[in-house]
Amino acid sequence: MEEIRALVHRHPDKLTTETIKAGNKGYGAEVTVVTYCKEKKGNDERSKLRILISFGQHGRELITTELALRILSILSEEKILPSMDQASLNSALDKLVIKVVPMENLNGRKVVEAGDLCERRNGRGVDLNRNWSVDWGKKEKDYDPYEENPGIAPFSEPESQIMRKLAISFEPHLWVNVHSGMEALFMPYDHKNSTPDGLPMQRMRSLLEEVNQLHCQERCMIGSGGGSVGYFAHGTATDFMYDIVGVPMAFTFEIYGDGTASSRDCFKMFNPIDLATYNRVLSDWSATFFTIFKLVPQKLGDSKASILKLDKLVSIDEYLDGYLMERRNRYGKKMEVLELGMQEIRTYFRLFLLSSVLLLFMFCSRISKSKCRPIVSAIPL
Repeated sequence: MEEIRALVHRHPDKLTTETIKAGNKGYGAEVTVVTYCKEKKGNDERSKLRILISFGQHGRELITTELALRILSILSEEKILPSMDQASLNSALDKLVIKVVPMENLNGRKVVEAGDLCERRNGRGVDLNRNWSVDWGKKEKDYDPYEENPGIAPFSEPESQIMRKLAISFEPHLWVNVHSGMEALFMPYDHKNSTPDGLPMQRMRSLLEEVNQLHCQERCMIGSGGGSVGYFAHGTATDFMYDIVGVPMAFTFEIYGDGTASSRDCFKMFNPIDLATYNRVLSDWSATFFTIFKLVPQKLGDSKASILKLDKLVSIDEYLDGYLMERRNRYGKKMEVLELGMQEIRTYFRLFLLSSVLLLFMFCSRISKSKCRPIVSAIPL
């Protein structure tokens, strides 16, 4: 992270950084966000296409943060992409605001650097890519708590809370969650064997197929995460971004994997171990992302306007999260049933609000109609 901070410091005209902190029950976390935007005048960001990319959600996937550094180095023009015309690339970048989270799981990364090379969870043993609310908490027959612990409730972890607030406030048009373990280009959904219907799926698949041909030489797997990877993942970030935040294009990319590595050799399984492979991965996948930066505006077209306005829903979620977490802290495990029912509570609460709005609308309509009725004279004609 020191290299990234130094890079931002050298290029204040293009890059800015902020560190967001959160915590609960004595556990604290921080997430650094780097923003690329050439012109920072007033509300200029809102008129541009917005991209949010997260790296390092799993601690053992070190190569992903290296890719984040490479992408930021190219954005700052300290490094170049020989395969791309710089003028056309700059023209495309002028229309974008890109937020990069280089290391979402800083605490988990510290555990890995301390010697536990197989650790993917955060600093208190929760898988951050199972801690989101869409289909949260479901466990498959092969569920492994060491690998997939979803936490005590959706968004129980500070890292997930930070990322949710970031996504809701930024309203990205494109989301990519970058992992390693294989080579793949996944679209929703992770929790079931299906993809979104209609035009959204066609746009996402068209983009991924073009990228696969240009940069993966057709070797990258394409499809839904749940239908392609061999297992269902419940409570993932990408499913939340697509279903709840309303991101028009939401992806999970897997950028490297060594299928010959022993299950005990996690470093080799998830990260290149020789310099040539390391450089190839960074070169190929940085080129992939910059191709995407050029293609996404064309693929999205008018769908940029489809971002949902969910501030009120999120405030309800945060209220319920805080209330239930406070109750659990006070009363202990007796409150776990409420935590497990959090999604149902949210659903009923939203239905209550919706029905209240409808009743209010009907009431106002009735009043309006009664005011418009002609006054009939009481004097007989």
